Amino acid sequence: YAIGRAMQRHQRLFAVLESIDNGKPIRESRDIDVPLAIRHFIHHAGWAQALDKDFPDQKGVGVVGQIIPWNFPLLMLAWKIAPALAAGCTVVLKPAEFTPLTAILFAEICERSGVPKGVVNIVHGGPEAGAAIVNHPGIQKIAFTGSSEVGKIIRKATAGSGKKLSLELGGKSAFVVFEDADLDSAVEGLVDGIWFNQGQVCCAGSRLLVQEGVAEAFIAKVKTRMSRLRV
Repeated sequence: YAIGRAMQRHQRLFAVLESIDNGKPIRESRDIDVPLAIRHFIHHAGWAQALDKDFPDQKGVGVVGQIIPWNFPLLMLAWKIAPALAAGCTVVLKPAEFTPLTAILFAEICERSGVPKGVVNIVHGGPEAGAAIVNHPGIQKIAFTGSSEVGKIIRKATAGSGKKLSLELGGKSAFVVFEDADLDSAVEGLVDGIWFNQGQVCCAGSRLLVQEGVAEAFIAKVKTRMSRLRV
């Protein structure tokens, strides 16, 4: 809880740093990314208190190496670090080399909040730093979010090592429209699905499948709506 509360006290600074670093509108950083990141830490703090009772036979894996991308720097950090800490693990996290600012502030907040040294570790750098984390014998699990190409490299590097591995890689998500759909609502859902965060999302709806009977009308509505988007 201490981390979440400390983040709440600095949420304006987090939002400004996220927008400076990543380029996304301040409205998205302030109203979406930062509040969600804070909620993750508060939510998992509750789980930390319940784990021994609800999962008595489960233990933390140890040291977790975490590598995150640039599209949601702070939110990805929260998704990785909060559950690991709740499970009793220590973490070594590498932010994307292009978007490190909120990770730096987060490390400072952890120190001020009384997190013991060595529990949360932020390592900066490019592919070499990532490879060092993946190949380090003292790390028991790798959690990677990024491209499918790099995910395959990590899978090969960890094969046979006994390390646990979770990969969140690129997607090719389908947006499906049936003939009984509310077409106007479907258009809004499609636009949000493909252009949320400027389309820089692994789960963006990058394939459109429309039932033949409404395809022409739906595509016409999509074209009209797309013409009103601000670029």
